[in-house]
Amino acid sequence: QVQVVESGGGLVQAGGSLRLSCAASGSIYRVNAMGWYRQAPGKQRELVARVSSSDGTNYAESVKGRFTISRDNSKNTVWLQMNRLKPEDTDVYYCNAYVTYWSGTTTYTDTYWGQGTQVAVAS
Repeated sequence: QVQVVESGGGLVQAGGSLRLSCAASGSIYRVNAMGWYRQAPGKQRELVARVSSSDGTNYAESVKGRFTISRDNSKNTVWLQMNRLKPEDTDVYYCNAYVTYWSGTTTYTDTYWGQGTQVAVAS
């Protein structure tokens, strides 16, 4: 009923910038919190940044001052602007959306993940 699709990853030199985008679509009643997580091979997925439905944000300590999360509720879209990238930011980045959706005449709430987008930062 709900799809989450990311875009915007790629290869960049250290110190450069990338902007990730994520859009949720489907039988959506309301998109609640949205966020970005990242995961390296063999490691746990970790929170990078998150924005609530009231635009409250929180960030991992390692990205504070470099990354900015923002959203457009009318488009069910969230962005992650990543500046001053470092090689240690190299990971697969996943979008997460906590969505209330319609199924028939009833609403349900669940968490959805995108397929992931690779970010690689060369030193």
